[in-house]
Parts: sequence; C-alpha cells; structure tokens
Amino acid sequence: MAVPSPASRPAAAADPAPALRPRLPSPSQEVRDERFERHGVRLLLKRDDLIHPDLPGNKWRKLVPNLRAAAGRTVLTFGGAYSNHLRATAAAGRLLGFPTVGIVRGDELADRPLNPSLARCAADGMTLRFVDRATYRAKGDPEVLAGLLSAFGDCFVVPEGGSNSLAAQGCTELGRELRGSVDVAAVACGTGGTLAGLAAGLGPERRALGVPVLRGGFLGDVVRGLQEEAFGGPAGSWSLDERFHFGGYARTPPALHAFADDFEQRHGMPVERIYVAKLLYALTELAAEGAFPSGTTVAAVVTGGR
Repeated sequence: MAVPSPASRPAAAADPAPALRPRLPSPSQEVRDERFERHGVRLLLKRDDLIHPDLPGNKWRKLVPNLRAAAGRTVLTFGGAYSNHLRATAAAGRLLGFPTVGIVRGDELADRPLNPSLARCAADGMTLRFVDRATYRAKGDPEVLAGLLSAFGDCFVVPEGGSNSLAAQGCTELGRELRGSVDVAAVACGTGGTLAGLAAGLGPERRALGVPVLRGGFLGDVVRGLQEEAFGGPAGSWSLDERFHFGGYARTPPALHAFADDFEQRHGMPVERIYVAKLLYALTELAAEGAFPSGTTVAAVVTGGR
C-alpha cells in the first residue's frame, strides 16, 4: 500500500476548488411531510450530498480549505475503519495528484483483509498506517504526533473528521447559501466543524441546530473552541440537542432503520444511516414536541448519501 511516486502523479492543482468541479451552491429541495406540515413547519433538504461524487457534503467544504493550505504536500489524517473522511481525503489525493496517509484506529486491523471502505482508500493511493487505540487516543500529543510523522517526512496534518479552524471557515459558505431562506439550519455532528462554520455563515436572526451522533456531551466545548480559533470568538446562534445519538456513533438500531426506510419511501431519497437518519429523526421529534413555532422554515443539511 505504498504511495505512488511523485513522478507517477500529476502536479497538484494550485487551487483545488475549481479543479474538483463541485456543484455549488448545493440545491435545496422542499419536501411535503405531514409530520411537519401539521405543525406549520416547512422542511427543506439542503442537498450537500450532491456537491461532488467523491467528496460529498461537508467533506468537500471542510477539506478544500485544508488542501489549499497543504499546497500539494502529503496530507496525513486520521480515522476509523469506516471513516468517510479518510475516503474523501484519499479520493482528493487521487483527483488532485498529491500523496495521502491515513492513520487508522485499531492495530488489530493490520493483519485482516481490508474492508470496502479501507480498500477504496488504498485503491486511491492512500498509505494506511494502523495504530493501537491508546496511541490513536493520544494522537494530539506532540510527541505521539511527531512519532507518526517521522515515517512520512513533510506532511500537512488534518485532524480526525477534518474539523479545524480552516474547516470551520470553509463551512461558513454553507450558512451563507441558506441565509435569508430559512429560520433554522440543522446538521448532524461528529467533530463539530460543520456546525461551527454553519452558524457563523447564517448571520443574525437565524439559528443553527446540531444533532450529535456520538455520546458524551463534549461537543459544545469543541464547537466553541473551533469558533474561537476560526473567528476569534463566538459566531452566530447555535445549540445542540444531545438526545438522538441512538447509543453512539455507528449505532443504528432497528427503530432508526425503520424511520429511514419510511422517509425513503415517502420522499424517494436515499437516507444515510449514521448521520442523516439521526438528523431527520431528531427534526421529526422536535416538530412533534412543538420546538419550532408555526411558520418556521427548517433546513436539514444532507451531508452524505447512502
């Protein structure tokens, strides 16, 4: 799984955004659903999953500012065995012609056949380095990171999930695209970068709502920290509803699948289970609870396809 030699790759584009040919702004699709309409709530789907076939949704918005800063250097990043972020980074490396390294959680995976997600990363040229879980948890420690970097030379490091100040700045455009057309913009959250930028871009009199897909109650501090780094302090109005993680990341019990299957049948749109299904379920429950006043327009950001 070695990185192809520089001679075998085209030169990296000076600006990755036009080279990737994204579909921007992503379309907004109104859906008629009585579970919202009976409460006077209008539901829009912000189809960020249609931005790019290999870098959908918030992956494109978060990665492109980082790739611009990397300027063709090797990009080293982190993820689990089924990480969408790793797949998107590897695909960007293939499309733009720069080397990529993925630090994968779980050294026990090193001797097993690659799952389809990691196999796609390898096919796109990503070098995979499997580390034990203790090392992975400590990846932010300067000494641990230096040890990981020592094998790969000069690298541009992108954090797990792609969320850093550059990513938050990139996601402000998502908020700007929705500004003036919605009252609430909601997004499923893993590492917080999309919510941090979305809220900043929405502007005054609008609210961003984050639905964490992980347990733990830590995400509020993360979002505040990202906004401090990206914008110098709080930016926009945002909140989190921690009730809809369904037990944690990648936990998708039968009730969630039943909800997603029903939404697909109602609206003819595939529903990704780990993030998007939890977001849509949350919004349906919140509408039933009266959380949105009659006359509210809510946009659900669809960050990935099934």
